[in-house]
Amino acid sequence: MFERRKLPSAVEAVRAEHAPDTLVFDCERDFETLEPAVAEELGLVVDAVEPATYPASWLPEDAPAPLVRYAGGEFTIGMPEDGSVVWTRQTDPPVVLVKPRIEGSPPSFVAFLLAEALLEVGLDVPEQFLGFFEDGYRELDAATPLDPAGTYQIAAALYDGWRGLHTRRTFAEWHDDHPDLAAAWQDAGERLEGRVGGLPGAVARGETTFPDATELACASIKHAVELPAPFAALETDAYRSHGAEYAIRWAEKTFGALTD
Repeated sequence: MFERRKLPSAVEAVRAEHAPDTLVFDCERDFETLEPAVAEELGLVVDAVEPATYPASWLPEDAPAPLVRYAGGEFTIGMPEDGSVVWTRQTDPPVVLVKPRIEGSPPSFVAFLLAEALLEVGLDVPEQFLGFFEDGYRELDAATPLDPAGTYQIAAALYDGWRGLHTRRTFAEWHDDHPDLAAAWQDAGERLEGRVGGLPGAVARGETTFPDATELACASIKHAVELPAPFAALETDAYRSHGAEYAIRWAEKTFGALTD
């Protein structure tokens, strides 16, 4: 199921600098969440496994099943909205897993995604948004007049945006040390600019949902793309500093204005 992936020299340099113990594996098949029996196969290639566990009181009663399993201590790797490259610190050493669906993507962008994952491992940020919001996830749920899946999508997006505020400073520094990675980061941002600028109109016309718009806007933060209102309030030092509390207040204000 897992095979060590050979890393490009620039990605190997990022690993050595930010997450030197981390192992990177290709996976045989795509997944949103690895089945426990498959995830446990990682125990054969790492020194130890320690599943994450969170209090049930942090979750709304109608929380999606994958989130319930993750909080409950079942060895859960990967969640919906995670993308083609995932990482976990539930193993010692940490691991980065690459899904087959990434094949066919430009090699430069694949290298950037791998470097991003290794940088995030080294930042010591939570693995999933539940570790970011903690018991505030109930407050976020109360602030969003959405079904459980919509709230989940908003939470995952907001956490992605917060991580992006931390990683993009390093990405910008790669122009000198890792120009190919920096070019891939900048190119992805340029591709997002046109789509992001039209998000308010697309939501107003019913061409996209607000959770989808939030996901795209927050994914753009790490690329230093200028965001329109109401997402511009997330691209701030205040959000970087205050984290989950700021995200919850943003949701309360934003959804309050949408429903007025």
